[in-house]
Amino acid sequence: MVHSVINRDAVDEVSTARDAYVRAYRVMLLARLLDDKFASLWRMGKIHGGVFLGRGQEALSVSLGMALRKGDVFAPLIRDGAGRLAFGEPLLDSVRSYLGSRLGPTRGRDGNIHRGRPKEGLLAMVSHLGAMISVVNGVLLAHRFKGVTGTVGAACAGDGATSTGSFHEAVNQAAVEKLPLVLIVANNFYAYSTPTQRQFACRSLLDRAAGYGIEGQSLDGTDLSACLQAINDAVARAREGRGPQMVVAQLLRLCGHGEHDPAQYVDPALKASPAGRDCLKVAEEHILQSRWADAQTLAAWREEAAGTVEDAVAKVQREPGPDPYKEDWCALASKHLSEGYAA
Repeated sequence: MVHSVINRDAVDEVSTARDAYVRAYRVMLLARLLDDKFASLWRMGKIHGGVFLGRGQEALSVSLGMALRKGDVFAPLIRDGAGRLAFGEPLLDSVRSYLGSRLGPTRGRDGNIHRGRPKEGLLAMVSHLGAMISVVNGVLLAHRFKGVTGTVGAACAGDGATSTGSFHEAVNQAAVEKLPLVLIVANNFYAYSTPTQRQFACRSLLDRAAGYGIEGQSLDGTDLSACLQAINDAVARAREGRGPQMVVAQLLRLCGHGEHDPAQYVDPALKASPAGRDCLKVAEEHILQSRWADAQTLAAWREEAAGTVEDAVAKVQREPGPDPYKEDWCALASKHLSEGYAA
């Protein structure tokens, strides 16, 4: 009987891990196809402003989005499309933002990535240079003052952001206050085009965790299994009251900084290294090798995701943009502060 219970528990654990992996892969696939569509629309002149893709970072991003739960706070960055989807952002929010629909989160007033749903814990991005960490700190402190317990705040940063003053001040504050902050650092070896050896002299960015007196771990950002496990563990530790957690992932950005950037500065040796692997292809190979799905099923998932993206884009392309002659251009949340406003 004991052996039967152990075996059943083992089977349940494997099943749970499989289901989480497959779900994560399908969100990654949807995010990748959505990014590909945005890149195509940008080249066609259908999108004004920049387009920033998460290609190569989906495994890290989706793992964070899946590890969080209702009541938590998430501050995604420009390459966190997969994490946004996993956290619950409607796909239409993204499409409407890029295509300037009046029905989007900013009513067509902002072109792409500065969108969010703050009431649902999804913060609108201010900047990718470390600025969002202090915003998450502020929300977590507000939770503390209000007696809200059991929540976690997640913020993302690139290797370049770790060289900024805003990063230092925010992480230092989180460490001193022992906030339940999970900080994800995507080390893609370049801050735009500046290589890491011109950014910092420490052996590893993980060394900075020890300097702040917080826990940290490093992982292969191209390995979905490693990302799911490490980030789940980090979120659990933060939720248990063990203070800020830093996770540093090694991966390569498989595109330019934006679609305007050909990224000719990237070292070919890096592209050929393990960090240059495509996390989506790695996940597909793992699914096939584990016999969790066959090639036909993978193709069906891809077709379904592509259809979802095409339907969303077709819908939004029929929606109106903001009318400059009818639009009330005051800030969405502060109409009471606008000049001439009558209560």
